[in-house]
Amino acid sequence: MGITQNVVFPVTVAGSDDSGLSFVDVDLKGPHGGFYTTDGFCATSTACTTTFTVNAHLAAGSDDPVDLANANAGTWSVDALVDTNDEDSVFAPGVGSFGLKRAARLTVNASPEPVAKGARITVTGKLVRANWDTYRYAGYAGRTVNLQFRPKGSRTYTTVAKVNTSSTGTLRTTVKAVKDGYWRWNFAGTTTTGPAKAAGDYVDVRP
Repeated sequence: MGITQNVVFPVTVAGSDDSGLSFVDVDLKGPHGGFYTTDGFCATSTACTTTFTVNAHLAAGSDDPVDLANANAGTWSVDALVDTNDEDSVFAPGVGSFGLKRAARLTVNASPEPVAKGARITVTGKLVRANWDTYRYAGYAGRTVNLQFRPKGSRTYTTVAKVNTSSTGTLRTTVKAVKDGYWRWNFAGTTTTGPAKAAGDYVDVRP
């Protein structure tokens, strides 16, 4: 999730009962006390779906959707209370889990362009992630990011180096120019932050 846009996601609870399922009450519990409730009716006798809307930045005076802080990023659990058509009910704590993560972005620049074969290319970039407390993107320090290369005419990127971000999220390394192709940074993500890939930057390597 970024810093301004609503993120809407469904939660579907599946089950069975002789009389069929009729209604579901779903609680999502996250890090640092995150606890939100919504409910919904069952579209079929075996599946019930409800929808949650979250955002990092609510407009003044707004109480819908649910807004989040950085401390809420991480693994969330799903508790479900399902009612049946014959008025029975089943409570299933921790029936599921999912990750709610801060969005990440990556940039890349490979230079010089063009470059002589065998010369050195400097590849720079920056890794930032959404700050749900300040509603801005900020550098993500101390993260390992893969530098990847895709030769011209190929569809496959290969990791050629691993580089740690600086205190401000910047990346920098040098590599030898061997052939024409695209350079990019690729961040796998963490338990609190989503993955990110930069668009490939093409470098023309000349004899």
